[in-house]
Amino acid sequence: MSKPLIISCPIVGAELTKEDYPYLPTTPDELCKAAVEAVNQGASIIHLHVRDENGKPSQRVDIFEEVSKKIKDNCECILQYSTGGAVGTPLQERVAPLSLKPEMATLSMGSLNFGNEIFENTQDIIVGIAKSMVENSVMPELEIFDYGMMDTVDRFVKKGLIPNHYHIDFVLGVPGGMNGEVKSLVMLLDRISNDQTWTVAGVGRYQLPLAVHAIMMGGNIRIGVEDNIFFRKGEMAHSNAQLIERFVHIAKLADREIATLEQTRNILGLA
Repeated sequence: MSKPLIISCPIVGAELTKEDYPYLPTTPDELCKAAVEAVNQGASIIHLHVRDENGKPSQRVDIFEEVSKKIKDNCECILQYSTGGAVGTPLQERVAPLSLKPEMATLSMGSLNFGNEIFENTQDIIVGIAKSMVENSVMPELEIFDYGMMDTVDRFVKKGLIPNHYHIDFVLGVPGGMNGEVKSLVMLLDRISNDQTWTVAGVGRYQLPLAVHAIMMGGNIRIGVEDNIFFRKGEMAHSNAQLIERFVHIAKLADREIATLEQTRNILGLA
């Protein structure tokens, strides 16, 4: 509880469309605006996917570069690139944006059924992404969707296949992965050391209870429309910022200060 609360914001994701969520930011200017609003509310990390000219998920380096520049010109934050892309994106496309050397990027630690699709992360894919991160001095955030992925982390670190300095994000509630019950988070936390930094991302209806528990348990939270588009049942959130504002208020009620950018870098060992 004494550590400042790091808030990450996944401003768009790869699965949603404007038809699903009319407020979805997709253009470079919209993504920049969403990032600035999230940072102004308290986010210090922007988890970044981008979209092409047709609003489709893309790993094109030129789009990542354009959006990153716009964000950096308008606010100060840590940019964390997605290397997941969309389901089915080839490895070389997934790692291509890492050449821009963001401070952080995601590294999913196993394959899983993602709704009706398969999010493929074989050993070769994991090792390939990890290698590109090392080459570009990018800190990994390990994405854990299921309990067995913690065994993969232990095994890969021991073999030197992934860097041993990383942040963990428990992504809970994805259909095909571990559910978003609080007991799932407690079970996963039993697998890490007390000094390991971690975040929880609750998908859909799990965002609120998991984030509240993480605040009280001394962890960190990922809040944004990639994970959940509803402010409450039946009521869509109007923006990422609206979702973040709620949890900043909860954190203040719990006497948990919101991490500044400098504090976030120090806590994660990025300074």
